[in-house]
Amino acid sequence: QVQLVESGGGLVQAGGSLRLSCAASGRIVRGNDMGWYRQAPGKQRELVATISSTGITSYADSVKGRFTISRDNAKRTVDLQMNSLKPEDTAVYYCNLQQSVGPVERVMRQTYWGQGTPVTVSS
Repeated sequence: QVQLVESGGGLVQAGGSLRLSCAASGRIVRGNDMGWYRQAPGKQRELVATISSTGITSYADSVKGRFTISRDNAKRTVDLQMNSLKPEDTAVYYCNLQQSVGPVERVMRQTYWGQGTPVTVSS
């Protein structure tokens, strides 16, 4: 099992910044992908940003140029620096880890989620 614990959410005014952090523990294998997703009230969960174990990143169009994802493999952490926040960024943000385990002929894809941390951006 893998445990993910997020921190850093809160209330901020539009134009402000927040930094989310996620610490992973448990049975983590090398080559995993980590990321951040968010879910606003009444909406489906959506991808915000992902980062591979080698540092390759991807972002949702809505956050490109404003958010930066980073990770520390030694510490097993992934951070999300959020700048120029907008009211539409208001959501619960979830840390995500995906990894492949097992022999090549029977590889399994595992997905884990944190409990979520709320971010509220006031106008």
